[in-house]
Amino acid sequence: MKDIFKGDELLTVLGALSNPYRLKIIAILHQEKQYVSQLARELGISRPLLYLHLQKLEEAHLINGYHEVSESGKAMKYYTLNPFSLTLNADVISQVANDITDKNSKE
Repeated sequence: MKDIFKGDELLTVLGALSNPYRLKIIAILHQEKQYVSQLARELGISRPLLYLHLQKLEEAHLINGYHEVSESGKAMKYYTLNPFSLTLNADVISQVANDITDKNSKE
């Protein structure tokens, strides 16, 4: 379980969590793995839009995607939630602030 993030990692995770659809995706995947079409239907969004959100969550290492072959022989892309814990307070921010690279300091 990931529970300690460095400066840039923390910014990536916070960015990934800053969208309501991404929070809903995490909530769904917390219950069970899901395949892309089912996630899109459950969220009521297009698959291309869903893939953008999934990419942000994968970049933050919060979810993992992989392919499985169904009983009918169809390849399906599934996603699972990676275990993580996020504690955010002034102490944590003070500890990671010096690890933030210049590319993130200008935003």
